[in-house]
Amino acid sequence: MTDVTRAIAAARWVAASLGLPTDGAIVLQNSNKLALRLTPCDVLARVAPVGQEVAQFEVELAQRLAEVGAPACPLESRSEPRVYTRDGFAVTLWTYYEPVTPHTSPVAYAKALERLHTGMRTVDVPSPRFTDRITEAEDVVADPDRSTELADADRVFLGGRLASLRRAIEERGAVEQLLHGEPHPGNVLSTRNGPLFIDLETCCRGPVEFDLAHVPEAVCEHYPRVDHGLLEECRQLVIAMVAAWRWELGDQFPNGRRFGEELLRVLREGRPWPTLDTVTRRLDGLRQ
Repeated sequence: MTDVTRAIAAARWVAASLGLPTDGAIVLQNSNKLALRLTPCDVLARVAPVGQEVAQFEVELAQRLAEVGAPACPLESRSEPRVYTRDGFAVTLWTYYEPVTPHTSPVAYAKALERLHTGMRTVDVPSPRFTDRITEAEDVVADPDRSTELADADRVFLGGRLASLRRAIEERGAVEQLLHGEPHPGNVLSTRNGPLFIDLETCCRGPVEFDLAHVPEAVCEHYPRVDHGLLEECRQLVIAMVAAWRWELGDQFPNGRRFGEELLRVLREGRPWPTLDTVTRRLDGLRQ
């Protein structure tokens, strides 16, 4: 996110206006949305430019999931559960949890994700379908003005792969439900209350294997009743979508271009399809 200083100031102003003492802010994550720990009130603030977020949907969904006991990070109880705006930014306030170690085990991760899916099946909210995410990636690849550094041969290859995977997955006719959309390790908090999922703005409808395609292999091994053929296709789809987004002009993912190149190589190399955390560790190892 650009203009981090203004975003932090907006979050601190919102907290102060609600009587939550804040004299500092620690940046926890800075991507399309800024995640902050406000101190000393210990609030998790999430900030994004107005119009570039789906904060209201995220707040409403968090409330519904809390009602059914799903393992999602709850909103801050000391403030009204809504979206606050200040200086062009949308600010939402969430419960802050001190991280605990060791980190979430694959078994606990899988059980929490299964509980989240169970809770989501009882929540009826309008949401996009997972194919909308594919369309977003296809639009980036198809428009040279949005992906100027993507070579023509890679553009043709990636666009074709996204289209073929869309067809293959839809032809399976799998049961679809509300999903997290991106339940990767970066969106899982390790807390004394167990694993909690954050970043609900990516929620969409689709087969549970689409969610499982974002998590480590060891987690999938402990999730019940997985269609492994569908999981392979979804894992390949996630690789292709993330590859497309890494080539988008203005992408702020750390080392994004290198990541995009590696994902294209993975797609061309073929099975077995690695998980995203495996690709990340591989690149981290190459940089050391």
